[in-house]
Amino acid sequence: MRQNIFVQLKLNKMNKTIFITGASSGIGKASAKLFAANGWNVIATMRKPEIETELIEFENISLLRLDVTNLKQIQETVQYVLSKHNVDVVFNNAGYALMGALEAVSDEEISTQMETNFFGVVRVTKAFIPYFREKGEGLFITTGSSAGLAGFPIGSIYDASKWAIEGWSESLSYELSELNIGIKTIEPGMVATEIMNKSPMISHPVYDSLVSRFVAAITQQENMTTPEQIAEVVYGAATDGSKRLRYVCGEDAVAMYKHRLAVGDEAFREGIFEMMNSGKSII
Repeated sequence: MRQNIFVQLKLNKMNKTIFITGASSGIGKASAKLFAANGWNVIATMRKPEIETELIEFENISLLRLDVTNLKQIQETVQYVLSKHNVDVVFNNAGYALMGALEAVSDEEISTQMETNFFGVVRVTKAFIPYFREKGEGLFITTGSSAGLAGFPIGSIYDASKWAIEGWSESLSYELSELNIGIKTIEPGMVATEIMNKSPMISHPVYDSLVSRFVAAITQQENMTTPEQIAEVVYGAATDGSKRLRYVCGEDAVAMYKHRLAVGDEAFREGIFEMMNSGKSII
């Protein structure tokens, strides 16, 4: 197990501690920096901590190796962390977006998407529940998506992983509340992060026109939220003391979800079709 540790945990027992998955970029990295700046101990996990250059400079951030698709590594890493210090918040953030028509996506790609975005979250959470139960308190926060509140073109598997998070979180909230453990979901819209650049776009000639129209529609969006803005929402969720389940965030996500609730599911779907045909926003 020790060979998986990039640096020894740099923890102040007087401060609160957050455990973050997927901290190498985007929302995860921005959150690690923000929590550290506010005096928290941060355990920032990622698949390749040896190439991280920014977070290692923070005195109260520790880097650990963690691939959330590796159940054994999850169990060993959580056991190691809990043997060294108390954890107050677990932020399940690791994930990526698999984009493309279903006909073009392989079974292996489907499995990897769900293993990362859904089963990884479930397994990390399950590994911490006994500890929080014995402690008598704790909080889980998960990065969901506006794609977990509405389905969009060429993202059926990614959207499925985020819809799964929604139902799982809501259902789990009832049993965790019996143990004084909280669970919250952060639901951003389009974020100006590397996730889209790093995410695979699987092509198929039959659907090229659909892909082009949808990509054109979303790339015209001007009000993308920054990872730092979403990190502020994550920090608020961790510290507001509420039992709130969902945090829809980003101007686009808030407007989209409000519009969907107002017009209903079918009218919203018609709006998506119109958006792709006209290039105009549905909200």
